[in-house]
Amino acid sequence: MTDLYARLDEAVDRRFDEEVRFLQALVRVPTDTPPGNNAPHAEKTAELLAAMGLAPEKHPVPATEVQAYGLQSITNLVVRRRFGEGGPTVALNAHGDVVPPGEGWTHDPYGAEIDGGKLYGRAAAVSKGDFATYTFALRALEALGAPLRGEGGQVVPLRGTVELHFTYDEEFGGELGPGWLLANKLTKPDLLIAAGFSYQVVTAHNGCLQMEVTLHGLASHAAYPQTGVDALQAANKLLTALYAHNEVLRTRRSSVTGITHPYLNVGTIAGGSNTNVVPGKVVLRLDRRMIPEEDVVAVEAEVRALIESTVAACPGIRLEIRRLLLAHSLQPQQGNAPLVAAIRKHGEAVFGEPIPVSGTPLYTDVRLYGAAGVPAVIYGAGPRTVLESNAKRADEHLVLEDLRRATKVVARTLFDVLSA
Repeated sequence: MTDLYARLDEAVDRRFDEEVRFLQALVRVPTDTPPGNNAPHAEKTAELLAAMGLAPEKHPVPATEVQAYGLQSITNLVVRRRFGEGGPTVALNAHGDVVPPGEGWTHDPYGAEIDGGKLYGRAAAVSKGDFATYTFALRALEALGAPLRGEGGQVVPLRGTVELHFTYDEEFGGELGPGWLLANKLTKPDLLIAAGFSYQVVTAHNGCLQMEVTLHGLASHAAYPQTGVDALQAANKLLTALYAHNEVLRTRRSSVTGITHPYLNVGTIAGGSNTNVVPGKVVLRLDRRMIPEEDVVAVEAEVRALIESTVAACPGIRLEIRRLLLAHSLQPQQGNAPLVAAIRKHGEAVFGEPIPVSGTPLYTDVRLYGAAGVPAVIYGAGPRTVLESNAKRADEHLVLEDLRRATKVVARTLFDVLSA
């Protein structure tokens, strides 16, 4: 097969400048989420795909569902390319929505500038970069033509289908992206590769519980504090209890390489009305990461019980707890073995170093495919870690050589799976 792998590599190299321009065009269309007005990006992506001869299906999510979710517009894209009867359907999923750029950039976050072999911009690495990886891996596979003949002249048939899934709500949990496509039976893949980084294959990830906690006291003039009930003092006690709970969580160790232990973080605090007023209301939002071994029902019950018992010791405080997100973990799966083996083999050949298998403490919408019974791996263009790419921070970037090499690895992997 080595001659066919070489032809795939050559097809990637031949179109690499076009691949970079494609990624630049995607980065230049903002997809800040929130506010989540992401349909325009899908329209631009569809236009670019159609110009390559790939026929994208547009699947707009009804406005009522999107708005109830707290976003403005979502259109998911699906491209289907059949290579022969029978064989598996392999889906490639990347998300186009991103967190807002924030401050501290030295490059235009939507300029897609190239500097020192790196392409800078919000979502360059996570995960518009893999819109490019997957699109041009598919195009390299198409470029082989048919019938395929390997060394010695033997015919190598390709059987199966490749699907591109480009979705737009991973930052909000994925329920209106992959979750919506799966629930509406718009896809039923046999295997999945989802956006990731190039120096490891990720096969498991954490789950996540996010909650909003509201403490209602009684506002009063600061000159007469005894006439009020201070919600901020109660919040202070609750914060102490929540962070102390991390000591317990550190003792619960995961057996998955790359994942250590659960942890809890309070991300936002809002409350009070003025400097000279006893705060009558405080709102906290917390994030509880769950290792794959944990039961989500038990985790939520434990967090609620901790909050309720702590606040019960604060006289006059009324408590409200609202679940914002419950994202299950991605469990290790046996069915993804063909993808893991192919990516590791070709990753080592292309990158020149062993490609390990690990989990990640992040949570992703890959879990939704896993819950639907689709064996999945996380692999794509990027450095060794999220921190190296500055994903979700200023000056996010993608090393272009990582993009080139990851595209070759994915193209080779697709070839192996469809020619098995």
